[in-house]
Formats: sequence, C-alpha cells, structure tokens
Amino acid sequence: MPLRMSTLFVRTLKEDPVDAEVASHRLLHRAGYIRRSAPGIYTWLPLGLTVLRRIENIIREEMNAAGSQEVHFPALLPAEPYQTTGRWVDYGDDMFRLKDRRDNDYILAPTHEEVFTLLVKDLYSSYKDLPLSIYQIQTKYRDEARPRAGILRGREFIMKDAYSFDIDDAGLKASYETMRQAYIRIFDRLGLEYLTVKATAGAMGGSETEEFLHPSEVGEDTFVRSPGGYTANVEAVTTPTPEPLDCSDVPPARVEDTPDTPTIATLVDAANARHPRADRPWTAADTLKNVIVTVAHPNGERELVVIGLPGDREVDLDRAAGSGALGAGEIEVAPATDAEIAAHPGLVKGYVGPGNSIDAPVLGLQGSTGIRFLLDPRVALGSRWITGSNQPGRHVFDLVHGRDFTADGTVEAAEVRAGDPAPDGSGPLELARGVEIGQIFQLGRRYAEALGLQVLDPNGKRTVVTMGSYGIGVTRVMACIAEGNHDDRGLIWPQHLAPADVHIVATGKGEEILAKAEELTAALEDRGVRVLLDDRPKTSPGVKFGDAELLGVPTILVVGRGLAEGTVELRDRRTGQSRDLPVADAVAETISFVDARYSELGAQRTGR
Repeated sequence: MPLRMSTLFVRTLKEDPVDAEVASHRLLHRAGYIRRSAPGIYTWLPLGLTVLRRIENIIREEMNAAGSQEVHFPALLPAEPYQTTGRWVDYGDDMFRLKDRRDNDYILAPTHEEVFTLLVKDLYSSYKDLPLSIYQIQTKYRDEARPRAGILRGREFIMKDAYSFDIDDAGLKASYETMRQAYIRIFDRLGLEYLTVKATAGAMGGSETEEFLHPSEVGEDTFVRSPGGYTANVEAVTTPTPEPLDCSDVPPARVEDTPDTPTIATLVDAANARHPRADRPWTAADTLKNVIVTVAHPNGERELVVIGLPGDREVDLDRAAGSGALGAGEIEVAPATDAEIAAHPGLVKGYVGPGNSIDAPVLGLQGSTGIRFLLDPRVALGSRWITGSNQPGRHVFDLVHGRDFTADGTVEAAEVRAGDPAPDGSGPLELARGVEIGQIFQLGRRYAEALGLQVLDPNGKRTVVTMGSYGIGVTRVMACIAEGNHDDRGLIWPQHLAPADVHIVATGKGEEILAKAEELTAALEDRGVRVLLDDRPKTSPGVKFGDAELLGVPTILVVGRGLAEGTVELRDRRTGQSRDLPVADAVAETISFVDARYSELGAQRTGR
C-alpha cells in the first residue's frame, strides 16, 4: 500500500524549532519525522519510524550474518545487578533511578551488561555452549545534564547492544574482531563516513576499546589523526614519555620574589625582568603550572587534586576525567572553587607548587596537605622548572623533577594540540570533530566475576567467562545520516534509507492528473517500488513541491501540466537534475532509475 499525503500522519512546518542547534534536529522536526515531548525525549512519527526501521534492518542483517542472535530485554530493571557490579554508583547522576510501590529500587537501563550476563548464567554451564553472541535493539535511558541537538544527544534513545561470551581471552579477541568487521559492513552499507579510533572505556571497563566516529563539525567528540594512520579519541591520546635528562649542571633550586605574578604570563614577564637567564629568555614552557581541580566521585565524595603540567599547556577536563588516573567510574572534574582552595591552608592560589625541601616555610603538597599531586607525562625526570613555592608572591627556580620533587603519579590531562607528535611516531596530529556512532569493548571478566558467570572448562573445572560488549547508537546514526544528506530546502535521504522509493507529486487541475498519478502509483507498487503519493486535492503545487524537497525522498515523479503532451517529469533530488519521460515509459524508467541508485550504494531494492 502506498503512503498518501492526504491521510499520512504528518504536518510539515515552515519555521525551525526554537531549540534547534543542528540541521538534523531542524529538518527532522520540520519534515514531521519527530516531535519533541520533553528535553531530550522525542516522539517518532510514521516517516521517522520508517527510516529508523530501515537502518535497524541493516544492523540486524549484519549482526545475524556475524552469528549473533537477537533477544529483547525490558528497559525497566531491578537495581540489584547494577549494585553488585558497582555501576549503581559508578554511573552517578546519569542513571535514571526509581522506586516501585513497595520501595524497591529500579533503573531505566542505560546499558544491559548485567542482565545479559545473568541470562547466560541462567541458561549455560559448559564450555561446549560457547562461544555465544547475543544482541538486542532497544530503548536506553540516560539522564543527560545537557540534552542537545535533537536525537544526537537525548535522554531516551535507541541502541543496538551486543555481547559476546567466550571461554578464554583468545576467544574474546576472535569475537571482538568478528564484531569489528560486522560494524565495518554496517557503516559501509549505511553510507556513513567513519573512522575507527582508540578510545577510553569509562564506566564500562575493559582492556581494549575502539570507537567508530563519524567526522562532523556538530560532533561533541574531538579526535586526532596523523599522516601515518594513527587515530584516537582525544581522551585516549597518550603522551610519549621523554627520556630522563641529565640535570648534573642545573644549579640548586632557589626561591625568588615574584610579586603580583598569579598567572603564567605575569610570571614569565617577571622572571625575564628580575631573574633573566643567560642563554635565552624564559618562556611559558619553562614553567610548571599547577592546576587545582575538584574530582566528584560516583559515591558522592569530592576530592581536590593538583595537576602539574608545562605552563604553555591548558588542562583538558574531559581528558582528565577519562584518564582513569583521577578515579574509576563516571567521575566529573571541574576547576576547584575559591572556597575549596581556601579550606586547605597549604594551597596558595596562583602560587601552588609541588612542594620541596629547600625552604623550611614551604608547605609541600605531599604529606602536609594530603592532596594528590599528579604530573603530565611530558614532565621528564631531570627537567628543570619555575613553579610555585606555596607562598604568596614567590616562585621556585631551577626545581628539578626527581631531584627536588616527586609526584604521586601521572595523568593524561593536558590539552592535545594540532602538530603534537603521534604516540606511534607516525607524524604530527590533526584535530577534528566527530560523532560517536558505535563503540566496541573487550570487557574481560569484570561482569562475569561480579555476577558469578562460570562454566565448566574441558578439564571439568569451573572458569569465569570472558565477555565483549558492542554498541551502536541507532537514533544517533539516523541523525548523522540526516546531517550529511540535506540542503537548504530539506532532507535528501540515501535511496535505500528513504521512507519511500519514489515521491509522486500530482500537480495541476483536472481529474485526469490525479487519475494518472494513481495509475502510476499502483503500477510501481505492483513492481515492489514503495511510493509516497501527494494526492492532496486542494494543496497548491508550490506547497507540494516544497514538501517533497523537505521530506527528502530522493526520486520525485511529477504528474502535472506535461501530461497533456504525454509526459511526466522525473526529478533527482540529490543532483537537482530532471528529465521528461513519455507516460508509457514512466514506470520502467523510474524503476530503472531507482534501482541504479540502490546499486550505487551497494544495496538492492527488496521488492525486486
């Protein structure tokens, strides 16, 4: 049955929604694919669901072909499994928690690792049952603090999550690679540009993880790439650690007066004016900046940490949070407030240092304050610095790492810059923006150990199963496709994802025009071509053409004034080109055109 504009549950809009920040949000709303129900929560209308289901079907076909089996879990789940694994706390405020009438704790699941693990534990008990891969396509919930960009970042979204179960690490690696190749096929079939990049595991945990990023200026993720092929999410970039330096000729550290120098710029100016060095001027790269941050842990604890890094670098709070050095789980990192700093008398704002033993009044960070001090990895052993003395208006000169001070560890917290060397030596890094459309994890045994998933191995001994986790943001993928396929007039869907194969527009007066449009619709539908027919009797041609361009079906067949000369017009929405077809050839020519567009995308029309 064709879709008919006269009865289709859709209303197109001329005005953008007031909160629309990106093209996909603006156009999906105006074209009647989605409607906002609440911040970050959207209702799906018939056209939107049709496109969404086409995307899901491609994902489902490739998952099935990779040997994964589909299941479906509820979104409302008991809290106990998540409390057992620690994610009840680790997820922090991002998790929707609720209680039933008996005061039992429940969640709206953000992911389903725990219940997948328990299901396999319930049904399987032997290595002979493994390997196993199961998946679902289901709604997830996360209480995003700042939902934005329509369905790109919402509180309710559709996700494909799959899980592999293996007897050993070798099996996990094989399963991981199988899923990795399935993802490549999925995104290739969807026609999305993507990169696979090294990533951080966050609250999921695991030994290895990669993200599939769609390069886009509207993306919230920053990633890097090098001429030699290195790619990584900026949060996962590692800093090459320099070799230790010979500091035998560095003079003893000394404290100098540097009044009114609470910033790096003022410190450099004062150092050059009051304490110049003989070989060259001091620069920001000679200073050790000590940034005080507050770490909000998932259990509610707040901790001050000082991060030391070269003064010509800034702290990237997201990198710091994702590094794992500041804490496990979904932590939040923010600049410490004046009140938090004032609560620690050993911290002098603007003059914080790592602590040293050269000046008795100096109150060092280690021991005296109990505050952790972590260093950027590029601060080499033997390197010399100007840094704070923990006294107002004074700095330490020629303070040497390893000789005069040490740290409690390292942290990847410094901003990554274009031109920084790739960790693998493959050249300078380039920065770009992207949208995370998928991520795969080698989870290992974290969830299986916590929830007691064991099977008998070939020797009859109980062994913990090892797991992988593999997610695709289905609604986010649809937003990315819309972002990459539109113009100033509306959406332009890839042929194999559009809500219909052909949009027939009946324009002009006279019953014969609508009758011929109906005849062509029936003939195309009989040949397995899905048709959206604009049969609205009292709608102007201008409105119909505007809606056709906004809705984004890439093949448009216009039945109008040319019918008097025995022709109809075939329009290619993607190129803007059009040509007249003899009415007698219209069905065959339209089918040939549509099938050619499918073939260009490596797809095949299901009705063929």
